[in-house]
Amino acid sequence: MADVHDKKTRSYNMSRIRSRDTKPEFLVRKFLFSQGFRYKLHDKLLPGTPDLVFPKYKAVIFVHGCFWHGHDGCKYFVIPKTRTKWWIDKINRNRINDNQNLTSLTKLGWKVIAIFECELRNQRQKETLLNLIRQLKGD
Repeated sequence: MADVHDKKTRSYNMSRIRSRDTKPEFLVRKFLFSQGFRYKLHDKLLPGTPDLVFPKYKAVIFVHGCFWHGHDGCKYFVIPKTRTKWWIDKINRNRINDNQNLTSLTKLGWKVIAIFECELRNQRQKETLLNLIRQLKGD
């Protein structure tokens, strides 16, 4: 099946996809800051460069895109019809990296919290954000 966009349009669209400072990440940051939590952003010294780092709680948060991290059972994770094998390999590599980063951070004594973008939509948003506070404080 051919791509619905020409190469130039597809290239432009893909170049606009952000790996940090995404809308879901901003939502989490804004909420936690309003609740009094202070954090560092994208600490390159830690495995996986976590989106938010809370040294006080020895915790990190990753805000994952459902598509890019292969969120099973999620309506936002659909394998593209073009270059299917390439996409499956790409997403599987992301999953492997996620697991390696989780293992490394855990061994270093960090609490790792991963949130998928679908958990920050509509009805689930409030519950997810309140649960974050509980996880950070260890309740």
